[in-house]
Amino acid sequence: MTLQLKEKKWLSSEEYLAFEKNSEIKHEFFDGQMFAMTGASLNHNRISRNIERELGVLLKGSSCENLSSDMRVKIQTKEQYTYPDIVIVCDDILLEEINGVETLLNPVVIIEILSDSTEAYDRGKKFSSYRLIPSLQEYILVSQNHCQVERFIRGDDSWRYFSYEDMKQRVTIDSVDAEVLLSDIYYRVGLGVDER
Repeated sequence: MTLQLKEKKWLSSEEYLAFEKNSEIKHEFFDGQMFAMTGASLNHNRISRNIERELGVLLKGSSCENLSSDMRVKIQTKEQYTYPDIVIVCDDILLEEINGVETLLNPVVIIEILSDSTEAYDRGKKFSSYRLIPSLQEYILVSQNHCQVERFIRGDDSWRYFSYEDMKQRVTIDSVDAEVLLSDIYYRVGLGVDER
């Protein structure tokens, strides 16, 4: 999805949530500004659907569940609100509820599908913000232009990095005891000459 500046007026988080409650499109919020989330490509939609389907089956019957891009997440220390492409939450779901607007506070896994317009943000400022969420154990980036899934795992003092680039590989998600084949993630996704 693409971030676009909605307006240059500085807002409080309460003003943002009041606006978001009745908005027909989603907006992310940070540094007092609101950014519209625009439409996603066909590849993005297929990857999202594929991951959600696979995780739904894998997590069925466990204490964890995956939620779609409609589930807003709050980075509490920064008063920042985002819409990850996919989140996984386990055990008790903690929500902030303000005037009927629900926001998830305790994701265990966040998955972002990279696009040309958001890749730098997803890798940089957004990941820096996500690292401030105490419950977050894994951050996963999925390319929509070539076969590559990157996984960051929280350690004691740093984040460990793993890269998967072969359709026969399985991405392990240790914190929820799940594995997903890259060929399932990229099912029906047109990758052109980079497809393996």
